[in-house]
Order: sequence, then structure tokens, then C-alpha cells
Amino acid sequence: MMSKPKTTLTLAASIATAMSLTGGHHAEAQEATMEKCYGISLAGENDCAAGPGTTCSGTSTVDYQGNAWTLVPTGTCETIELPAQADGTPRMGSLEELDRDLPTG
Repeated sequence: MMSKPKTTLTLAASIATAMSLTGGHHAEAQEATMEKCYGISLAGENDCAAGPGTTCSGTSTVDYQGNAWTLVPTGTCETIELPAQADGTPRMGSLEELDRDLPTG
């Protein structure tokens, strides 16, 4: 029977080994299952690079800003339900930057 310190050390080493073997693959898999979706973020809730006048995460200034993106599960961007634009035109997410709902001034 192993002593408690030796058992703890063995368990910790096993966990560390398992994490090092799967850690890199998990991050790659997660990135592969996410994509940038433009025009779906609320003001200040974009993930990064919201176009001219913004720098990175949380810097969009308009709801559904067309040049601001948020990471979403791959294949879901264009099916996300959004409120219609002020003129009643449907508003959809896009895999490319949009020319709608951009900040003025």
C-alpha cells in the first residue's frame, strides 16, 4: 500500500501528463469549431476588431454593428435570430463584414 504523499504525487503526475497530452489538441479543436460572425454583437460586447474607431474586445459602439464580430459555433452564424432593422429589413449575421449598423460621426 502506498503512503498518502506518494499516492498524491502519483495522482498529480498522472493528471499533469493527461493535461499535457490533450491540452494543445483541445485548444485546436475549440478554435476549429468556432467562427467569426459579424453584425450580431450588442454595443460593447464584440469579441475583437470592430472596424474603424475601435480597437478590440468590447469596443463596438452600436448594437449589431456590421463590422464587429463575435465568435460563435461553426455553422450557426447565419441562423442567429436578430431583431429587424428600423426600416423592417431582416437583420442577419454574416461571415464577412457588413455595411449596416455602423457608428456615425
